[in-house]
Amino acid sequence: MDISVIIPLFNEEESLPELYAWIERVMKANGFSFEVIFVNDGSTDHSWQVIQRLGSESDHVKGIKFRRNYGKSPALYCGFKQAQGDVVITMDADLQDSPDEIPALYKMIVEDGYDLVSGYKQKRYDPLSKTIPTKLFNATARKISGIKNLHDFNCGLKAYRKAVVKNIEVYGEMHRYIPYLAKNAGFDKIGEKVVQHQARKYGSSKFGLNRFFNGYLDLITLWFLSSFGRKPMHVFGFLGTLVFIIGFISAFALGADKLYCLANGIKQRLVTDSPYFYISLTMMMIGTQLFLAGFIGDLVSRSSSTRNDYQIEEEIRCGE
Repeated sequence: MDISVIIPLFNEEESLPELYAWIERVMKANGFSFEVIFVNDGSTDHSWQVIQRLGSESDHVKGIKFRRNYGKSPALYCGFKQAQGDVVITMDADLQDSPDEIPALYKMIVEDGYDLVSGYKQKRYDPLSKTIPTKLFNATARKISGIKNLHDFNCGLKAYRKAVVKNIEVYGEMHRYIPYLAKNAGFDKIGEKVVQHQARKYGSSKFGLNRFFNGYLDLITLWFLSSFGRKPMHVFGFLGTLVFIIGFISAFALGADKLYCLANGIKQRLVTDSPYFYISLTMMMIGTQLFLAGFIGDLVSRSSSTRNDYQIEEEIRCGE
């Protein structure tokens, strides 16, 4: 099969028939063998009935129905598990992503050799309250991930080599960082294509401003896990040792100053009367706790069943 199209959705009953008809028209015009996987993320409208009807009318339609709303990342995760196409396309169900982009995205994966191609909605039909935070978010994501050529990490329209979606785990709200997840899994040929962004035709946006705050927290988590997930002692142990040494040197300096004053008959207040004594003591305690946190984290990491879970692309065996 050439292409799997995965469409996560929540309350999009009006747009689904038009979207599927558009996808089918594009696929047939280009001679692609395809499947369309609708993942109904706990919709409370008639979206599932629409998907059932589309499935009864076409052999290309598959559907997954969640019992409740879990979010876009779980929807993509389940869609990725079911996908059979050599190239996997993800797109939103609100008709803001154009299926006409599919042939060019497919070509970039198959002919140009990209592992992942992310859409870039250069001209957006969104209010400033959404576009400005998006620009700040993407700038931060580029800096932390090291993927300098992407302008829109969270664009729903993406294309993947099948191996990519089978070797990454999208969880929580990590769908925003799929390019970063792919890079961490060893798929570093990541490209971008300017795509058409269309104004929403039906319904309203399902995302609020809180997603940007959550996005930054997820980015910090992903950066830490990718950098120190298998070696927590390297960060906690280093920080703990550094903080402990600073505290110890400060306490030692206070003690040395007190001894000098006593030896020379200089009147000096008690060491415990100085606020620096308690600051030094606190730093030594915090340093010890950080070091122990790194040590415990290292023990947990070493006992993990996935500690040697490495991505092997190909092997050559004797006699083959």
